[in-house]
Amino acid sequence: MEEPGFTPRTDLAIEVGAILEREEKEVEDELDGVDLHIEPHENYKKTHIEIFSAAGEKIMSKPMGHYITIESEYLKENNPEIHKEIIEEVADCLRGLLPTHSGILKVLIIGLGNRQATPDTLGPYVCDKVLVTRHLAEFVPEAIDDSVCHLSSLAPGVMGLTGIETSEIVKGVCEHIHPDCIIAIDALGARSATRINSTIQISNTGISPGAGIGNKRKKLDINTMGCPVIAIGVPTVVDAATLINDTMDTLIESMLAESTNAEFYSMLRDLGDQEKYSLIREVITPTIGNLFVTPKDMDEVIMYLGNIIANAINIAVHPGITIDDVNKYRY
Repeated sequence: MEEPGFTPRTDLAIEVGAILEREEKEVEDELDGVDLHIEPHENYKKTHIEIFSAAGEKIMSKPMGHYITIESEYLKENNPEIHKEIIEEVADCLRGLLPTHSGILKVLIIGLGNRQATPDTLGPYVCDKVLVTRHLAEFVPEAIDDSVCHLSSLAPGVMGLTGIETSEIVKGVCEHIHPDCIIAIDALGARSATRINSTIQISNTGISPGAGIGNKRKKLDINTMGCPVIAIGVPTVVDAATLINDTMDTLIESMLAESTNAEFYSMLRDLGDQEKYSLIREVITPTIGNLFVTPKDMDEVIMYLGNIIANAINIAVHPGITIDDVNKYRY
């Protein structure tokens, strides 16, 4: 059961309170056990967070590892030129997280999500777009060479439709094909509406299916799967209570700027985050329940995001494929 305190839903490392507070204060003080590096680019921003100690895990409430975030408003627009630039950046980030291997890499792509719920279709969509080659290596090995890895793809569905834990399905597949690495793609949740569909997070710490809507299943990571698990996620939903909380903050600041008698609005502004969030949840839960919000053009944006991620995976894991090759054939 969820705690009643201020616990806005987020799967993004850059939205952890310690990181947000550090950026708002514009200080250079390092967080204990956490290394933060920001690279501004013309069309996107890249943030690299590394958690390297138990102290860092406590501050971030996330396991040790690398968390790379690409932020750009162009992600949700039909802009092929900028998408090409972002594809190359995401591919480069993936290459840095892939395990070193002397032979041909065996990669398993896992598309987490529900094909029947549009905001949750990112994972299955990517599965349909990656270049699958394992069957070629097995049945027509003369047709391929070491310019491509041995890639398999699986969209296991959700427990509500299959009755099977996703981790059980993936574990069974791993025991049969023995991948060197898993790349899992899933929709995430954000605490800020501004990051919906405009953020890609890449990490090497695994993933919990269903985390985006607070319905975490058994985790997919190196301990449960027996091989490294790289997670790629995009926030596609925001908790309604969190959205209202942020809207209240904006409204209060606007009223303070325009009102001649600002005492009431000042009192609201001075409420603690926990008090405001708890009050909002108490008011809205009886009428709208545990509601999540997603943009109306989500079906179109999923195609942009899915193509970006799938193409980045293709050129990252297949040594012989370049950015100019990825859309040569439509499939």
